[in-house]
Amino acid sequence: MTRILVVDDEANIRLLYSQELADEGYEVVTAASAAEATEKLRENDFQLMVLDIKLKNESGLDLLKEVVKERQQMPVILCSAFSYYKEDFSAWLADSYVVKSSDLQELKDEIRHVLAKRAPRPQSGA
Repeated sequence: MTRILVVDDEANIRLLYSQELADEGYEVVTAASAAEATEKLRENDFQLMVLDIKLKNESGLDLLKEVVKERQQMPVILCSAFSYYKEDFSAWLADSYVVKSSDLQELKDEIRHVLAKRAPRPQSGA
């Protein structure tokens, strides 16, 4: 089963994402802060991270840089209420960027797309 780490400081968002993504067949673990996310990353293997940019007193972009450096194989989807972060060069480290919405269809589609892009391709026999 694909395990996803959702990092967002808003409890309602974490709950919504957990329920919606679990309904899609994913195992979802949540974190409310960069420190909590870092701890969970040490304890578990995740196939993908959904990361908010603005965490209470922290920057999700700082966590993104750390994750890219330490876990290059794990894709990260930035999910923010602020579309202007797309222009921030640090945000370009992510595999995808989704603007938060009450309709999670775009996020679900991006998760499928990013996971499919990162899936190992079968070797063709010659």
